[in-house]
Amino acid sequence: MSEKTQNSLQTVLQQLTCHFTWDLQKDDIPLEDLEDRICDQIEFLITKSKFTAHNLLAYAKHLKGQNEEAFESLRNAEEEIRNKCIKEAETRQLVTWGNYAWVHYHMGNLAKAQNYVDRIERMCSKLSSPHRYKVERPEIFCEEGWALLKFGGKYYERAKVCFEKALEQDPNNPEFNSGFAITVYRLDDFDRQGRSNKRFSLEPLRQAVRLSPGDPYIKMLLALKLQDIHQEAEGEKYIQESLVKHSSSPYVLRYAAKFYRRKGCLDTSLELLQKALQITPNSAFLNHQMGLCYRAQMIEIKKATKNKPQGANKEKVQELVRSAIFYYSLAVEQKPTFIYACIDLANMYIEGGQYEKAEDVYKNACQLEKVTDLEKQKINLEYGHFQMFCMKSEDSALTYYVKGLKVEKESHVRESLKNVVQKIATKRLQQNASDSESLGLLGFVHQLKGERRAAIDCYQKALKLDPANDEYSSALCQLQLKI
Repeated sequence: MSEKTQNSLQTVLQQLTCHFTWDLQKDDIPLEDLEDRICDQIEFLITKSKFTAHNLLAYAKHLKGQNEEAFESLRNAEEEIRNKCIKEAETRQLVTWGNYAWVHYHMGNLAKAQNYVDRIERMCSKLSSPHRYKVERPEIFCEEGWALLKFGGKYYERAKVCFEKALEQDPNNPEFNSGFAITVYRLDDFDRQGRSNKRFSLEPLRQAVRLSPGDPYIKMLLALKLQDIHQEAEGEKYIQESLVKHSSSPYVLRYAAKFYRRKGCLDTSLELLQKALQITPNSAFLNHQMGLCYRAQMIEIKKATKNKPQGANKEKVQELVRSAIFYYSLAVEQKPTFIYACIDLANMYIEGGQYEKAEDVYKNACQLEKVTDLEKQKINLEYGHFQMFCMKSEDSALTYYVKGLKVEKESHVRESLKNVVQKIATKRLQQNASDSESLGLLGFVHQLKGERRAAIDCYQKALKLDPANDEYSSALCQLQLKI
């Protein structure tokens, strides 16, 4: 095949609708963790069909350079489609064929890649698509949504749009409703430290349960959402019902454990988590939940002893700290980008007086790139607190507060960063009115809060003291243009 023909083939491949064209970046997720979670889903998750997971696993295998293994997963996807998607088989095949074409292309099998492209073109014509190489059908939007959802928080908004497109064409489809409900639940929970009682996913979850009454996964999420909004008794009914029918499902066990931990039934939660870990020992989620339970038990003892445990209580607290550290460490090892596990691990090291280890955790977490903007803000806020309150270094703390503040995403964490930076800058200016750096920081905070006049005033004062500062000049110019 000539270079011209090869370039033409690549142009066509980019028009296909499959995992290779959905902008799923391998740099955004640890591939080992992704593969483990997909394999667990294939083995344990009770779903109508597993072909979407096989397709995604094929893509994950390719990203790891395992193209022969990718073909095996694609063959499994084809078999699932034939067996489970009789009505939708023709449409569903298009994603799998697109993946086949791309893997063959990357392996240099250009004739085989072209063969799959030709198949796709014929199928699109048969389905009366206005496009030569794709169809805009709800099943395709749905599969893209599932793939985006698996790639983490950075992709949740895009996943939501995909499921919304699918629902526009088929509003009562059980799978589309489940995908939408799960995505909105994740988005509700994503800003978890801010507004944990957000209700956006409540009705979608209820609708998904009505349409898929045999799906325990959806029921567990509905139970947790009900617990969030203080309707725990109703939520527990779903928990108990699912535990009776699916007592060996690690997904049922993990969410039941989370429910009971939040209810304060820590022994029950630990029992469920240990049972789930016997089935899926490499789950970062489960190990993190174990750590949370041990931390909660430690807090109970400290509260009961007014924060001064003695004798056996002190020994028990130390034992619980060690246990929490053990499981948090496992969670971070299994999923290095698990920012909340990193923060919990660092805090538990602080609890044990191991400040150097806590700082190592924070440093590593701050260097991670495969995390969301919200997580970047959160880790810098927490590291700043560590520098401020444990290391007694306001300068170092301010460095991380400002670094987090410069991550351009509005969130409750950014509000906290604005407030703490404003507080430090104001205090310093009270001590020294000629502190140009503090004036600049205060101007920045006012700017972010939309307080333009106050921001301009601060930047003008800062520039009088530091006239060569390009950052202040640029910010001042932008603000003056908006007035």
